[in-house]
Formats: sequence, structure tokens, C-alpha cells
Amino acid sequence: MKKQQDKLFSYNNDYFQKTYAGWLGKIIGIRMGSPIEGWTYEQIHAKYDKINGYVKDYNDYAADDDSNGPLFLIRSLYDYPELGEKISEREMAETWLNYVPYHHGFFWWGGYGISTENTAYDNLAAGISAPLSGSIALNGITRAEQIGGQIFVDSWGFVFPAAPEKAAATAKKMIRVSHDGNALYGGMFIAACISAAYTASTIDEIIKKGLSVIPTDCHYAEVVSDIKRFYESDTEKKWTKCFQYIQKHYGYDKYPGSCHIIPNTAVIILSLLYGDKDFRESLSICNTCGWDTDCNSGNIGAILGVLGGIETIDDDLILPVKDLLLASSIIGNLNITTVSTSAQFFCSLGCRQAHKPLPEEWEKREKQNCHIIHFDFKKSTGAIRSNAPDVQITNSDESVIDGHRSLLIQKKEGNSFDLYYKTYYTPDDLEDSRYDPAFTPVIFPGQTIEAVLKNAGDGPVKISLFATDKHTGYQYKAPVTSVPEQSIVNLSYRIPQGTDALIEKIGFKIVPAATHKTRLLLDNLTIAGKPDYKMDFAKEKIEKYKTTGTSIHQELSCCTISKGLWEYKEDYLSGSCADRGDLLTGYYYGKDYQFSCMIAPIAGNYHLINFRVQGLARCYSFGFYGENTIALLKKKNSDSIMAKKEIVWEKGKEYQFSVSVKNSFIKAYIDDQLLFTVTDSNPYLYGQIGMTVLHGSHCHYRAVEIKPTT
Repeated sequence: MKKQQDKLFSYNNDYFQKTYAGWLGKIIGIRMGSPIEGWTYEQIHAKYDKINGYVKDYNDYAADDDSNGPLFLIRSLYDYPELGEKISEREMAETWLNYVPYHHGFFWWGGYGISTENTAYDNLAAGISAPLSGSIALNGITRAEQIGGQIFVDSWGFVFPAAPEKAAATAKKMIRVSHDGNALYGGMFIAACISAAYTASTIDEIIKKGLSVIPTDCHYAEVVSDIKRFYESDTEKKWTKCFQYIQKHYGYDKYPGSCHIIPNTAVIILSLLYGDKDFRESLSICNTCGWDTDCNSGNIGAILGVLGGIETIDDDLILPVKDLLLASSIIGNLNITTVSTSAQFFCSLGCRQAHKPLPEEWEKREKQNCHIIHFDFKKSTGAIRSNAPDVQITNSDESVIDGHRSLLIQKKEGNSFDLYYKTYYTPDDLEDSRYDPAFTPVIFPGQTIEAVLKNAGDGPVKISLFATDKHTGYQYKAPVTSVPEQSIVNLSYRIPQGTDALIEKIGFKIVPAATHKTRLLLDNLTIAGKPDYKMDFAKEKIEKYKTTGTSIHQELSCCTISKGLWEYKEDYLSGSCADRGDLLTGYYYGKDYQFSCMIAPIAGNYHLINFRVQGLARCYSFGFYGENTIALLKKKNSDSIMAKKEIVWEKGKEYQFSVSVKNSFIKAYIDDQLLFTVTDSNPYLYGQIGMTVLHGSHCHYRAVEIKPTT
């Protein structure tokens, strides 16, 4: 079997391109289905007749649970690389607790016993291990068999291409954290279908591969086979006739809970069969049927995107996405990404899992401690945009660097313009507050903007890199570079270190010659280097998002919060919590740095700063840890004390906490006095910074500073 698979499938550029098309197909399906999620066929037909594309312009689309799940739950493979195929439900559950904020964002938090994910999360938080956390035995069949079993599994198919058995078996472990029964089989089925699509040529072949990984006598398999039989006997091939059959035999009224997997599975199979590999038609049928439209069309988009490739997806469906992907994990840096960047992450994991090297052209696009925006995926634009409406931005097979695609920027004769990438988002940028997004910027003062581009026009052009501060609107600008026609230039600009700027965009100021059209080819825009900045809480704001009904969603700018009461007050940050309250900020891939912060304990005995934070379950902490005690801790799901001392400290008094990390070495100071020097034999080597209050404590934080370790 393995030799046959290796013969049929190669981890080459085609793998990357198919994965991007599948992931983009998933995002398109979500976006198409979102405005009508929960509607019935009758409601949709009455208003739209048939859904043929987007019925709502979301501008920049907010975070969604259907993309949060595939994007972050797959990181269990990234965070536990040493385990390989031995990874278990335990590590999968730890991934939940590491990336998912407490009771907001990410999933639907409909209440314990109502929302399956809410129920499973609360079980995990209470110490109930997986797979018991998602089992029928604990939660009952209604909760266990809701649709979440299959809507978060797409990335397992991407990471295990052309290996449906392995995709299903590994996805099964993650599904069991929250689901059971037919929802377990549904997740395995969808993961296998996506995996099979890499080498399949027909929908029938894909469905057979999906069925091969689940029990033949389970209800899920029976429904899939029944819809398939109906299709094969339907000489007219009218999908509405099949949907009437589904309503009669597998409708919502036949199953318990708010969103059972079976009715929606029936719609997926109907749409795949009657759509007959046509991407738009399949999503059109699916969304016109109604029910859980974004989930169903998202799964279909992933399968068909892989099967047919990017060429089968129309531009009017691709362009509104802008290659942008926003999320709502606890890691604010990772909540701002692109479809292309995350597709590359899936493929890199896939190569690692298969013990295959990255293709040479893709290996060059992965540099340590750098964020590279490039355009090697066909039709990707890296979420690059312009402030001028007449600028055309398209993906091109023209090369600036041999072997790589580029972004083609064209403009008719006229004035100067900006080309930019947004590095921070606010409520004003988003249509709504779907799944409570929260962000920290993806670049900070002290870091460097780099770019490689070519002036492919017939006249000279002047270009300078810039970065815009959200707080003041001030633009930091590099010196102007004059680029002759048909010339390639390497640009670099370090944002001034030591400032308290919140960088909301980076890009290029472009001044073409007055009588020439602009034609530029951008190979890449890269964020590199180490942050060196201050954080002035007096400049930060409470951000209020647009919501519906009586719901309220607000965040603190530049931060993400899991739990607790956190507020900006004058020039300080106030935090308190009955049990454990965490706030995260800073650069996720920060490695060796010095972090200092002024703190004033107000009430309680537990006041900490955190560093190398990789999520809610993985970090180091330093601070007051009990009455007359200061400690250095490491958290891996629970805190363990690395070092502690008795020290007399006072409530209401201000102290300076400082830590310095370099490789595996940690030094911790209070008021410039060295208290701990520790070497961790199995260290966290990168991560954000943050603050934590425990057990009814209240603390004030201010004067945050990050500098590279010397």
C-alpha cells in the first residue's frame, strides 16, 4: 500500500497548490454560507431563488468557528513533533486548552449540555481527560453527535494527502476530544474524502474512500449510501427531488439537538453528487438547501478545491476573500494571517509527518523567525492592498527570483499611491463580531521590513518602505530609493526601536514618473528581526465590536484575554480574577529578549508576569506567588515551581519585575536585584509576553518594555 501511495503521490509543488485550492475552497464555502446559516430551504428559495455566489459583501470577513478549528487544532502536530503518529487524545486535548480562550471566541459557547464544544471544553477544564470529555457515556448521544465532528477536520486531510486511512485515524483522536458516535464517523469520513481528493478523479471514488474508513453498519454510512443510491436511480438528476427525499427521511425533525450531523451530511453528499465536480454549482446547491450552510459548503469547498485545483474556482469567488484569514484564538499574532500562509503551514506539517523534505522552491520560503508574505500559490495575493482604486493587483507567473511567482502591481499614469499589508485590525475594519476576534500586531518597533521587487515598467519609479502607528497616525518612512526600469531592488527598513507605536500597516510609498505607467513585480514582503519597544497603556483603548441584539463584545487593544477582569486605567493595566486570569500580548515568535514591567499588587497574593508564552497551557511566569513568596514557574497545563524564595513584599507598593531569556537560560530580577538564574533542560524557546493574576488577586501593570537579549 505504501509503495503504491508513493508512486501515485509526490510531496511536490502540486501538493502545495492543491492544498491552497482546498483551503481557499473551504474559506469560500464558509463565506458563502454565513449570511444564510440556519435558514431553511423554503426561506432561502423565497428570497434568493438559488444561491449562485456571495449574497453579502463582508469586506474583511471576521473570524469564524469553521476556520478556527482546522487552523489551530492541527497545531497539536506542530507542538508535539517528537510524538509523530504516537500522538494521543491527551495531546489533542492539551491543544484545546492551549489555544482556545475561556468561553468566548473560537467555538459556539451555547452553554454546557447545549453546545458540544462548550460541554467538552468545560469537561477538560474540570480535569476530565479525553476521550471521556467528548464521549456519549459522559455527555449523552445528543451532544456527542452534533455537527462539529466534521466541520473542524479539513486540515487533517491536507496534512495527510493521498492517505485517507491515516488522515481518518489521526483526525479521530482529535474528534474524540469533543464528539462521539456518528459525529466521530463523520469527521473521519470528511478527513478521508479530502485526503483522497489529492489523487482521485471522480466524486464516486472520493465517497468510496470516505466510507472505507468507517463501519459499514453505522447510521452515518447508511445515510451516505442511501443518498448515493437515490442519485444513481434518479434519471432526471434533479437535486431538488433528492432534497425532498432528505427532508422526509433525514430532516432536522428526525434528530435531537440544535445542529445534528446527519441532516447536514445528507446535504453534503447530495451537493457533491449533483454538482458533479463543478465547484460553483456544488456550493450553490448546498447553500440553497439550507440548514448549516457555512459548515456544509466549507467541507464541500475543501474537497472540490483539492480535487479540481485553483483553476476550477471562479475569480469572483476568490477576489473578495483577498487571501485574508482572521481568527480568534488566544494568540493575537496568529489571528492575523492569510489563506496562503496557513496553507503553507499545513503542507510543511504534511512533509514532516511523511518524513519528506520540503520541495526546494518551498524550503526557500521558510526562514526561521521571519514572516514571509509571498505569492508562489497561484492566484494568491497575500492580503496586499492599495489606497488607490485604480491599482490592479494580481498574482503572476512572472519571476523576480527564478522559480518563484510574484505579485503584479499595475497603475495607469497618475499620482503616487501606497501598497500595504495590514498588521493589526480593529472593530472598524470588520463587518461584525463573528466569534469574537481579538488581535495583537504581527510586527513591532525594532523589527525590520524587507522586500524584493522589480520595476517591470518602462520608466523609473521611486519607492520607500513605511510603517504606520495606529495610536498617532504617524508614518515611519525609509529613505526613498529610485528604481530604474527593468531593475530589481532589495529594500530594508528597521522600524525605530524603543518606541510605543502600535504598527497597523506596513508597505510601500510608490511615486511613478509622471508620464509612465506603473508596472511592479513584488517577490516578497518579509517581517524579520527582534522587537524592541515600549507599551504605554495610556495609549491603548477598549475596542467595541459591532454585535447583534443585546450581546456585547469588547476587547483591549493590542491584547487577548482568556479570563478575568482586565481594564485600561489612566496609564496602567488593571487585572483581577477569582481563579486564574490571563492576558497575552507581544510577538509570538519572540525568542531571546528582556521583558520588564512595573507592577503594583492591590489585593491577594498572586501577581505574575509571563514570558515565552505559547498559549494558555505553555509559558514561564515570574512574580509574587503566595504571601511573602516570589517564584519562577513553568506551565505545561499546570504550574510547576522552578525556583522560589521568601521575600517580604507590600500591597500597594510598585515593583519592577524583569526577566532575561537566552536559549535555555533564564534570569529573573526584582528592582534590578537578581533573584533567580535557571537553566531549563527542555525549554520553551519562543513566545509572547503576558500577565496573570490568581486566586482572587488584583494587580496593576504599567511601563512594559521589551528589548533583545544582548
